Order: sequence, then structure tokens, then C-alpha cells
Amino acid sequence: MSQQEKEFELTIIVPVFNEEDNMQRVKEEFTAYFASSKYASKVLFVNDGSSDGSQKMIEDICNNSDRFSYLELNKNHGLSAAIKAGFDNTTTPFVGYIDSDLQTTPFDFDLLMEHRNEFALVTGVRQNRKDSFVKNMSSKIANGFRRYMTKDTAEDTGCPLKIMKTDYAKKMPFFTGMHRFIPALIMLQEGEIKQIPVRHFPRIAGEAKYHLFNRLVGPFKDCFAYRWMKKRYINYEVISRS
Repeated sequence: MSQQEKEFELTIIVPVFNEEDNMQRVKEEFTAYFASSKYASKVLFVNDGSSDGSQKMIEDICNNSDRFSYLELNKNHGLSAAIKAGFDNTTTPFVGYIDSDLQTTPFDFDLLMEHRNEFALVTGVRQNRKDSFVKNMSSKIANGFRRYMTKDTAEDTGCPLKIMKTDYAKKMPFFTGMHRFIPALIMLQEGEIKQIPVRHFPRIAGEAKYHLFNRLVGPFKDCFAYRWMKKRYINYEVISRS
């Protein structure tokens, strides 16, 4: 690991799938955030098989700043896979996540980072959500059912603004749909979570990738997968080694 790499405390994973209309704004927002934040952070784009011009824009951004780097996946694997790929390639002590639609702002990472040492996961809770009635209602239903099934206490597990200790992130068992269960997966490792109110904004450009069907039916099925896994999860700690 280079000396430059060691200076960064936080890697922020930004999954990208057909978001060319948002990429310039992502660059500008993060450039402003880097200039104002007291925490040394960088961005890792994970291009999840985009078929538009997202990859070219990502490369242009990364070629002009050492604060940005990228991974390009061979095809569209889904949000969970993109996040997992980001975790697998993180070397900083802390790792964060934000959606490329910027309905949450990177500036709120500073609110989460204040609690980084005391908790395994610090997750945002979106305030005054700027989504449609259908999207808000389906999110509430899915969140309620998930809390009932997992007992994870998270108010807004779908909030795309999180930071966590990288050691915990790398140990999370991931499969399709499990990005919705990050608080529950952290708790499986006996990690504590902290919830912080964060701002929420309307989508300005691009199209949402989730609709009523995959916002409700998918999470319901995944809850049963989580319950099965929870009964068989192995959690261990190494206390010494040669």
C-alpha cells in the first residue's frame, strides 16, 4: 500500500448503472465535498455493466483526479454485486456508500463520520423524502416487514448513505438483494449501529432503477433468505495467531 493510500480514511463506493446524465454532477458534488470535509476520503465508482456513456465519463473523471478511481464489471449484476465489489476492493479503514442519483448528498458523510469509531455501521435516515407517494408507501411497507423479520431496528435500511468499518463490510455475506439488509448483516457480527438523520432530494436526472414490483416482492422474498441464513451464520473472532 502506498503512502498516499494510507492517508485516506474513507472510501466511498458509488455504484453506477446507466447514469450518464448524473455523472458530471457527481464529479462536481464530490469535488466540493473533498474541499470542505475534514475527513480524507476518495470515491470508488463501480460501473455495473452500463450500456450508455457512463464508463467514458467515469474514465474522464478518474483521469483528472487521484481522488476518483473505478471498477468496471463485465455485465449488469445488480446493486448488491456492485457494492460487494466495492467492499472487496477497499483498503481504507472505513467504507461508505452513496447512490449516483445524489438524492442524498456526500456532505452528510461528515455527520456519519463523527460516530465512525464507536459503531460498526452508521446509517442515514432520510428526512422529508422527496419521492412519489407510491415509492414512499411501498418503502414503508417493505421496511416494516423487514424489521419484523430481521429485528434489526433500522428505520430506513434503504437509505443510500452509509459508512461502516471496512473489517465488518468485508465479512458480510452478500447475495442478490442483500444490500437492503446491511444493518441486519452488521448485527449478525455483533456490531452496533447508529442512525443519523440526513437530507433527501428529488432525482434531477436519469431514471429510477426500482419500481413497485422490485421494491416490494423482492425484499419480501429476501427476508426469508435472511432468516434462513441467520440460523446458520458462523461468527468467530481470532484472539491470537503465530
